[in-house]
Amino acid sequence: MIKVAVTGAAGRMGSGIIRKITEQDDMEVVAAIEIPNSPLAGRDAGVQAGAGELGVEIVGAEKLEETLKASQPDVLVDFTIAPAAVETIKTATACGVNVVVGTTGFTEEQMASNIKNIEDNNVGAVISSNMAIGVNVFFNTLKKLALLLYDFDIEIIEAHHNQKKDAPSGTAMTALEVIAESLERNPEEVGVFGREGMVGKRTPEEIGVHAIRGGDIVGDHIVMFVGDGERIELKHQAHTREVFIAGVIRAIRFVPTAEKGVVSSMNDVLGLE
Repeated sequence: MIKVAVTGAAGRMGSGIIRKITEQDDMEVVAAIEIPNSPLAGRDAGVQAGAGELGVEIVGAEKLEETLKASQPDVLVDFTIAPAAVETIKTATACGVNVVVGTTGFTEEQMASNIKNIEDNNVGAVISSNMAIGVNVFFNTLKKLALLLYDFDIEIIEAHHNQKKDAPSGTAMTALEVIAESLERNPEEVGVFGREGMVGKRTPEEIGVHAIRGGDIVGDHIVMFVGDGERIELKHQAHTREVFIAGVIRAIRFVPTAEKGVVSSMNDVLGLE
């Protein structure tokens, strides 16, 4: 039985993950963590998530270390915000707990801290900007298309709900990095984020990235490869957050036996090249 701790336990993703874990025969929720000094502390995490009583009380993040030591999870799952996730990863890895992280918006410094804590504490880890199984096939396909369509203009368009705080999405940024790496370009040099005013004509090397926010869009990503007289569009649409949760469940099963001290990707989880 895989024992799982969930942070952001009362959020949309956290609640969904708890519900899905309760449907599995090989895993169980043993800890549920919310913001420090949460007003939800003491409530049953299963009841809060709509999964029925689990006998696991929500605790505030100020008690994370003692909660992990008491519950001894095999895996901690984090879908929160970057500053909180950095501290959670630091604490969890110090406690010897493997981590599955779907939080987005990490700075380079924050990600470097995450990697160092994972390496120093020799735990398994999966960190991905998008855990939807289809999205990771999308990334894998982009890598191959970029090699074939290296002389096409490339534009990335993403759309999300009006409550999303970071832009562009982590998935769009990963798409930029995947394409740039395939073309041996530096994403920091070729990424162009939106256009306004007299920006001059498009350069052959640049990769455009554009963000749309509105309504309850779960997550749309389109990459356009545009040549003279033709174009190819690769598109992924998430209709429900269940697609992300399905990938999380696979990552939870993978990470206890993953290589320790390194950050695995969803490619590793899914066995993609």
